[in-house]
Amino acid sequence: MSAPTQRPQVTEREARQVAEAARERDWHRPSFAKELFLGRFRLDLIHPHPLPAPEDVRRGEAFLALLRDFCETRIDGARIEREARIPDETITGLKELGALGMKIDPAYGGLGLTQLYYNRALALVGSASPAVGALLSAHQSIGVPQPLKLFGTQEQKDAFLPRLARTDLSAFLLTEPDVGSDPARLATAAVPDGDAYVLDGVKLWTTNGVVADLLVVMARVPASEGHPGGITAFVVEADAPGITVEHRNAFMGLRGLENGVTRFHRVRVPAANRIGPEGAGLKIALTTLNTGRLSLPAACAGAAKWCLKIAREWSAEREQWGRPIARHEAVSTKISFIAATAFALEAVVDLASQLADENRNDIRIEAALAKLYGSEKAWLIADELVQIRGGRGYETADSLAARGERAVPAEQLLRDLRINRIFEGSTEIMHLLIAREAVDAHLSVAGDLIDPEKSLGDKARAGVRAGGFYARWLPGLVTGAGQLPGSYGEFGALAGHLRYVERTSRKLARSTFYAMSRWQGRMELKQAFLGRTVDIGAELFAMSAACVRAELLRTTGDHGPEAHRLADAFCRQARLRTEELFGRLWSNTDDLDRRIVDGVLAGRYTWMEAGIVDPSGDGPWIADAPPGPSSERNVHRRIP
Repeated sequence: MSAPTQRPQVTEREARQVAEAARERDWHRPSFAKELFLGRFRLDLIHPHPLPAPEDVRRGEAFLALLRDFCETRIDGARIEREARIPDETITGLKELGALGMKIDPAYGGLGLTQLYYNRALALVGSASPAVGALLSAHQSIGVPQPLKLFGTQEQKDAFLPRLARTDLSAFLLTEPDVGSDPARLATAAVPDGDAYVLDGVKLWTTNGVVADLLVVMARVPASEGHPGGITAFVVEADAPGITVEHRNAFMGLRGLENGVTRFHRVRVPAANRIGPEGAGLKIALTTLNTGRLSLPAACAGAAKWCLKIAREWSAEREQWGRPIARHEAVSTKISFIAATAFALEAVVDLASQLADENRNDIRIEAALAKLYGSEKAWLIADELVQIRGGRGYETADSLAARGERAVPAEQLLRDLRINRIFEGSTEIMHLLIAREAVDAHLSVAGDLIDPEKSLGDKARAGVRAGGFYARWLPGLVTGAGQLPGSYGEFGALAGHLRYVERTSRKLARSTFYAMSRWQGRMELKQAFLGRTVDIGAELFAMSAACVRAELLRTTGDHGPEAHRLADAFCRQARLRTEELFGRLWSNTDDLDRRIVDGVLAGRYTWMEAGIVDPSGDGPWIADAPPGPSSERNVHRRIP
């Protein structure tokens, strides 16, 4: 058996090639968001709003009723925050309720909930305790069940899914101490040895890893005779010899999160536990996240709704200068933002979830936009709630209760939500991921034109392809339904917002085309520009979802007028943000920012650091994690 491989040394181009090879390249189904970035407003793909089947509704609502009772009687969020641990009896109760198998087919002992009701369940649990919501989400959205459902063999499903539905928790292990969003440098090795693989390496930030029974592990298989090698996914028993959970991490929020550092030393994993072929690990991970990412904005939508409840109750009770603070414009604008954005966040999650359930559309961009938008806006909503609450917003719930006031954990929510801008793809990475998908049509026809390594022949052929594509595409960006006063009339007062979305999607597409023509091969370096284009697309997607949801509620007689009013307020606020983003596409400080950063890194501004002390401790910025046996106590714990 050969020795474990050392951490690969890769160039920037090689790292991009690894990421590019892992992404799903083909578009076999339509995508509303993809078309939106291309300047084509395909309202028919989302309106009328898709609805769940009656049986799915019956099953989903029945479980939500049981889950609500469990949340109210058996989840003590204050205790979890205080003890920084989810009690064993709470996890055991979730198992008995069947909550571990919400997305697992009933044939394997699961509940078989749709994506829509799974996300509603996570929003409900997350409102009781974000840590419990994260536990369930990590188990089912990115843990072992989802990749097995999509890529597992029948034998693997039969062996593992019944356990995962009722008794066994799972975790997803990809990140390493020196590897985050750059998997090309993955160092954990899986060396073939007969009918098994031998794993060596260290994984960081293993959510659920401290309590998991089963792990999905990404490791690099070295190429050899009969083994194409590459990053590969494995199902691993968490108590296998050679596995040590060396540390349980502690964070500013989500204090009950069972997240740790896991070391593998000569861990034998049967070849039968490999998910998919060798080298398919990253593709499996990215495909799993296409819908797995929806769990995070679902929790964000739930948090936003809770913020609205607290803002309403508190701002009606608290008086300043002779009237409730809600009647002061400085506060009322904040409450309006919370209410309108909470409506939009739920609209985005429900729409994307139902699209995923129907399986008619490709939702990889929609899910990514939902994650990006939900995590950013929920954080802002929580921050506004803390501001509305004033000093009480900054005070802990325990301190409030100790002096006789309602224990409102606003500051905790702010801390808990902060990780969502980093979890499962940071905002910056999501910008790049979505931007790559948004310009895919351009790169597929004109990519060779801007690739400096392509031959003149390749460039000539790309020129012919690009000429044909743009001859058809560019004329469609000139005029559209958004310029016709009567378009989308069935939406009533919201029709003007949909006309704006249609016009603005064409403007966004024109801006992207101009930028590609201007910067060509340097486009990928214009990350600030790309981030703004994605943020514009996110606003347009959220506006579309809000209008479609409001119209659905109007036609079903369920708070229709109120929903239209919220959608109208949200769209007006979103239009202001969108226009600001457009202005910053071409008028910004990006070039100056880069020069400042050059100076910072060169040490030209160290004089600015005088007059302070640094309370940081000693130690390296990134811990060295060489393969080998563990010298630490195993802090892995099994839930009885």
